Amino acid sequence: MLALAFFRWAERQEGFRYTAESFHNLIEALGKIKQFRLVWSLVETWRCRCLLSKDMFKLIVRRYARARKVKEAVETFEKMSSFGLKTELSDYNWLIDTLSKSKQVKTGHAIYKEMKRKGRFVPDLKTYTVLMEGWGHEKDLLMVKTVYQEMLDAGIRPDVVAYGMLISAFCKSSKCDEAIKVFHEMEVSGCMPSPHVYCMLINGLGSEERLDEALKYSELYKESGFPMEVPTCNAVVGAYCRALKFQHAFKMVDEMRKCKIGPNSTYDIILHHLIKLQKFEEAYDVFQRMGSDGCEPQLNTYTMMVGMFCSNERVDMALKVWKQMKEKGVLPCMHMFSALINGLCFENRLEEACIYFQEMLDKGIRPPGQLFSNLKEALVEGGRIRLAQEMALKLDTLRKTPLRG
Repeated sequence: MLALAFFRWAERQEGFRYTAESFHNLIEALGKIKQFRLVWSLVETWRCRCLLSKDMFKLIVRRYARARKVKEAVETFEKMSSFGLKTELSDYNWLIDTLSKSKQVKTGHAIYKEMKRKGRFVPDLKTYTVLMEGWGHEKDLLMVKTVYQEMLDAGIRPDVVAYGMLISAFCKSSKCDEAIKVFHEMEVSGCMPSPHVYCMLINGLGSEERLDEALKYSELYKESGFPMEVPTCNAVVGAYCRALKFQHAFKMVDEMRKCKIGPNSTYDIILHHLIKLQKFEEAYDVFQRMGSDGCEPQLNTYTMMVGMFCSNERVDMALKVWKQMKEKGVLPCMHMFSALINGLCFENRLEEACIYFQEMLDKGIRPPGQLFSNLKEALVEGGRIRLAQEMALKLDTLRKTPLRG
């Protein structure tokens, strides 16, 4: 709302000129806080100034989609023609993609079918790959295969993106043998696999604990002349970790450092597997090694370490990591606060738990309901009813504060 007030003030200033960029920024700001009535009142105002564009309507569509207002998103897209803006196939592809990325691929698919039925546009390669990606995110292998077959039936040859979508879907469904068949089909067709395709196969085979095959595709990747990249290295490290070959994983990290490829996220993969195997001391050693290797831990790293110590009743160690994190200027997230507060409650350190709960609220982080329930229960059982009431009042104040951004 401040953005709108500022815009209205600017309108009254001498020399002010309307620009598409300023309109777009205002619509984006209002859309983020779901003030769609204001958005449409502005659209009507700007209509007479001939400042409406497809990009502006697409901003509104995307904001509706992210707000799960699917019907309104589609209606807004369809309104473009009534404002004198002609829609093309690329616009429909964009709409399907936007809906799919907002977890509304079913609606996107329905638009594709309607588009075909009415003969309004002939779907192209982009249409099919967007749909395959959407169904892939939903882990619906059957629909990915259906769209792929429809693409072939339409006489459209797959490109590296389409092949990649199919390979990804098979790998995510633990059907790596099928993914390998597609890979070979891809090679025979003369379509060169991309680094992303190799990465997916290595990840998939590693997840199925087929280390030797994963390493085979790692070698093929190198032989293809692709440079060493973080995603591929991470896939190889993950495969080693699942096979419990941590020394090989560390060798890969050393190789990455020699090639000046930052292994921050790679360390996180190793930590994840060590914690999963309950190798807590080894995990902490790796965490400390990161600093000595000049590899600064990120928020995700600190979150794992705090969670690990709290779940094993070692809150003092969690607080030590927390202090280190704050000194590095890394801000804690909701998951970190939750782990620490629950850990403190479990050890009956209620005063400290309330201090961190207050800090969480002060940062505007809304705690999950279960977290406050746990804290309140611990306070009541400990005879700290007044403190429980104070925390409840502060939480209620935060909940009544409108969401921004």
